[in-house]
Amino acid sequence: MAEEESLELTTENQPKSKKKLIIFIVIGAVLLAVIAGAAMFFLGGDEESASTTPGTAATSEVVEDDSTKGKANYVGMPRPFLFNLPGVDRARLVEIKVQLMVRGDDGQTAKMHIPLIEDALLTTFSAADVQKLSTQAGKDELRQMALLNVQNTLQPVVGRKIVEKVLFTGFVMQ
Repeated sequence: MAEEESLELTTENQPKSKKKLIIFIVIGAVLLAVIAGAAMFFLGGDEESASTTPGTAATSEVVEDDSTKGKANYVGMPRPFLFNLPGVDRARLVEIKVQLMVRGDDGQTAKMHIPLIEDALLTTFSAADVQKLSTQAGKDELRQMALLNVQNTLQPVVGRKIVEKVLFTGFVMQ
């Protein structure tokens, strides 16, 4: 009888250990698949290989355009723009930190003309309306107006448009 009990104990333990083994194998396989998927996502998402596949002519055109324009560089204005705007009930103090997006070697050209750019931006900002600046659409409109003003100011001096975007990196209105 003792032998039967010991046989029953060993046979009962084997299915449990096989179940545990199968669970560990499945968990390991899932982890391995997740790690492989993450590695392919981070390392395999190369734009150059995607543009060389047939049927992606539009993608290759975008890559060619980016290579002719050059790498995006950001030129920060040395100090934030601080100005007063008259409001309905009281005057508001506005502080805007600005960076300019340029391509290729145009960063050095933009840095050379910072006083001219600052003048164009301050002129644009001081003509703004307090009511418009309190909404996101008004801020976007001010950003577009600042871009156009900077481009129009630099066009006669440099001979081309060097600033691609005006970015607000800080905006405070009190």
